[in-house]
Amino acid sequence: MTFRGFGERLIDFYEGLEADNSKAYWTDHKAIYDEQVRGPMVALLAELADEFGDGKVFRPYRDVRFSKDKTPYKNHCGGIVSGRRGLGGYYVQVSAEGLLVAAGYYDTNPDQVERFREAVADDRRGCELQRRLEALDREGFDIAGGQLKTRPRGYDANHPRIDLLRHKTLYGQRRWQPDDWLHTAETANVVRAAWRKLGPLADWLDDHVGASAQPARR
Repeated sequence: MTFRGFGERLIDFYEGLEADNSKAYWTDHKAIYDEQVRGPMVALLAELADEFGDGKVFRPYRDVRFSKDKTPYKNHCGGIVSGRRGLGGYYVQVSAEGLLVAAGYYDTNPDQVERFREAVADDRRGCELQRRLEALDREGFDIAGGQLKTRPRGYDANHPRIDLLRHKTLYGQRRWQPDDWLHTAETANVVRAAWRKLGPLADWLDDHVGASAQPARR
């Protein structure tokens, strides 16, 4: 399937889902989701796979077992690829709010957090990360991730990169409001260009954090 853009009814579909997040709405509109949202997302990931790795589309159903919010369906469609070395993640999402593109480490185990902080604390490696993040900031990307409210144990509160040391996860992201090009093949060019700019961050994380040696959490 060739990627030609997301369907014209994508925005209306998700605005309707936000207003009526019910099985009845989903059943009545599932054909729109399959044809204008999920199908194009599969095609988009396939088009980008040669450069960024194989991708998958996340399930549309929310895990409500431990959530106070029991609405059954996600208000977005997300796709992820494992990256050139199969470690970090390159992410793309569409919703009523438009397009979101991101890359980095969204979920980490304690051994990864330890390696991340050791690298950030090191002047050579930490300063290099800081330069890469500053370059992303100049390109309009936001830097995000889970953080401690206070300094991590064992690190000086006056460390020049204390804000980075507080991170447990780290990724860059950028959003685009809904626009006509979202329904065209141009979307692939936007995602490709954004992922390329995010590549230096993903590479730094792969080099200095890498995969976890701990068993996957269930």
